[in-house]
Amino acid sequence: MLFWFFIELDASNHNVSLMAGVALWMCTWWFTEAVSLAVTALVPVFILPVLGLSDSKTVAQQYSDSIIFLFIGGFMLAFAIEKWNFHKRIALKILSVVGKNPSSILSGVMLSTYLISNWISNTATTMMLFSAVFALINETKAHIKKNDHRFAAALLLGLAFSATIGGMATPVGTPPNMYFFKEYRQAFPDNNDLNFLKWSSIGYPISFVFLICTFLVLNFYFLRKKVSLEIGKKYFADAYKQLGGFSWEEKWVAFLFGLCIVLWFTRADIDIGPYRFSGWNHLFKVPKFIDDSFVAVLAALLLFLIPSKKNRGESLLVWEDAKKLRYDIILMFGSGFALAYGFEISGLSNWLAASLVVLKGVSPLLIILGICVVVTIISEFASNIASIQLAIPVMIALQKDLNVHPLLLMMPATFAASLGFMLPVATAANTIVFGTRQIKMGDMLRVGLVLDILGILIITLMCYVYLS
Repeated sequence: MLFWFFIELDASNHNVSLMAGVALWMCTWWFTEAVSLAVTALVPVFILPVLGLSDSKTVAQQYSDSIIFLFIGGFMLAFAIEKWNFHKRIALKILSVVGKNPSSILSGVMLSTYLISNWISNTATTMMLFSAVFALINETKAHIKKNDHRFAAALLLGLAFSATIGGMATPVGTPPNMYFFKEYRQAFPDNNDLNFLKWSSIGYPISFVFLICTFLVLNFYFLRKKVSLEIGKKYFADAYKQLGGFSWEEKWVAFLFGLCIVLWFTRADIDIGPYRFSGWNHLFKVPKFIDDSFVAVLAALLLFLIPSKKNRGESLLVWEDAKKLRYDIILMFGSGFALAYGFEISGLSNWLAASLVVLKGVSPLLIILGICVVVTIISEFASNIASIQLAIPVMIALQKDLNVHPLLLMMPATFAASLGFMLPVATAANTIVFGTRQIKMGDMLRVGLVLDILGILIITLMCYVYLS
């Protein structure tokens, strides 16, 4: 593996090869699980300063991105939901509707996640539904005839992947889409061919076809002739009735849960065609300082302040409850940001993006395919917003050389930035569900590779048909 550090990818910048070696090293440890995943997550803090790519202080700062506090606050809410059994109520209600068999439960989870993720961030969607999905797993575990671990993996990956896919459908579904809109309008101010409806007319077909393919892959890989449910929907409906009314604590947890959903939905401005809905973040002095992590931390603070009637002298959540927080997953989150930072400062991301110049003079279909492949590779290691920030300037420059419509290059790149299903660090949604220890690394790698390939092909063909 060390030989990669001495391969010269870019004669003018040896740092490109060094960073490629670091990425290969970490991937090898993640894929083989040679050491704990959290141990692998510490590699950037040690190796980037040693290689002269960055100082320790700056690398360490990557492990405290605001999205990590979205994770912390969201899991505090999840702990409260679990503590007061609100997750069981949600799970039994869902199962009473879709609990016919494992496949129908998987489809219900994926479709509801997809529809919510059309409108709010993928991470917030995953956090919102995580407790309910985990409760679904626990409620059905005793009634799965065999291979219940495969059912758990299917549901959790279905949650994470459909949250990512749902973000592709609308301009507001995920940050790369919004970034693309801004850059396109700045670079091509005379073009009036892009609006909410235009994006959605392409985004919904691509994302929905991809969602169906993802369901089929997960169902085939995890559930085909291996998992069966001994009971039906009536069992879950009866179990829900036995829960009785909401307790004081459940009401407060349900209220805070609902409040988070509303605040996540309405935080930022939403543009729908000619209509613009102003977000509540404008109530603050600097609106851009308020993000989804603010909502999660606010909910966590309230949980520690609102008193419990059942446990006198305690609040809905006490610090003993919070000790269940998975710090290894926080490290994995941070390592993803550190890797992305390393790709940027070393020039490796630019080297990957610049490799697209070899597409000059070839068929538009192959150009789109090449763009999707390169951006997908980047997105496996960098966040989706970092991937598109690197790709869009290259697409604008490439458009001038190729003399094709900019949307033919920029839209496929934006869609491909949301791909990244192989690695736990590829997206925050992946990291959240992988942290449950219900998913084997090998399973995620194999399923993720298939989905990356399918995503590339779907985006390539449908963008070519819609935009050519």
